[in-house]
Amino acid sequence: MNADYNDRFNMDKIYEKAEVLIEALPYIREFNRKVIVVKYGGSAMSDEEIEKNVIKDVTLLKLVGFKPIVVHGGGKEISRWVEKVGKKAQFVGGLRVTDAETMEIAEMVLNKVNKSLVAMVEELGVRAVGISGKDGGLLKVEKRYSDGRDIGFVGNITDVDTKVLSDLLEADFLPIVAPIGLDDNFETYNINADDAACAIAKAMNADKLAFLTDIEGVYRNPEDKDTFISRLTVTEANRLIEEGVIGGGMLPKLNNCVDAIENGVNRVHILDGRRPHALLLEIFTKSGIGTMFFKEGQQEQYQGDQ
Repeated sequence: MNADYNDRFNMDKIYEKAEVLIEALPYIREFNRKVIVVKYGGSAMSDEEIEKNVIKDVTLLKLVGFKPIVVHGGGKEISRWVEKVGKKAQFVGGLRVTDAETMEIAEMVLNKVNKSLVAMVEELGVRAVGISGKDGGLLKVEKRYSDGRDIGFVGNITDVDTKVLSDLLEADFLPIVAPIGLDDNFETYNINADDAACAIAKAMNADKLAFLTDIEGVYRNPEDKDTFISRLTVTEANRLIEEGVIGGGMLPKLNNCVDAIENGVNRVHILDGRRPHALLLEIFTKSGIGTMFFKEGQQEQYQGDQ
């Protein structure tokens, strides 16, 4: 009797796995050969096991036919190294004050993070290339100010030259991008990783942009988990901004989501990167687990959307 029960239990588990694959099929077909930009950062980068799960998800997307591009941050690690040299991390309006020494540290740390992610992808059998926005003139910037204040070598993106990314995708590589750019005088600037991901998604005509961060998504009231919003149109998102419902660190992220949708990206997602396989659950299941942004009138174009 135990053997029969175990056999039935094992078969049920196998059927469940089959159902998951079947549910994913329309999405795999819909997004085959489509570009998806994944911004990876925040506390989701602070745990090695979580980091490996994220990279597994992105690698799987590549293997089932997507064209993923990863844009990563590294702010917590930069702050740690800044403190190691006896400096204190400073922020104005959510942007890191970046003097010449801090810029040197930031570039060192971001390159270290970049190559670590490349190694993880390569270990899973997929070819990856790590670059920064300096390579191939990918990200051109101008000096950025915060409320009129000079915050050092912080860049605002003025142009994205997609050739290096297009060439890498065409050659079947998975590009991993560190958010650093050059200005007209070839000075190096640190770039907000969310901004870099948004700019790249727009320039690459990406079908999807996913922000993997340390929040679950958008709440009408962050103190009330029952106010979670799983789907938002651009109009609804703008209304939340105008009403002052969204504030703090979520506001620039929401503005990036709206900007991406208004400039041709079909879907934008905010996900909790700390949750195992959040990216796959959001993309390959009907319910999803994060907040999805889309343009009015486009929802019916996606087979799996409910």
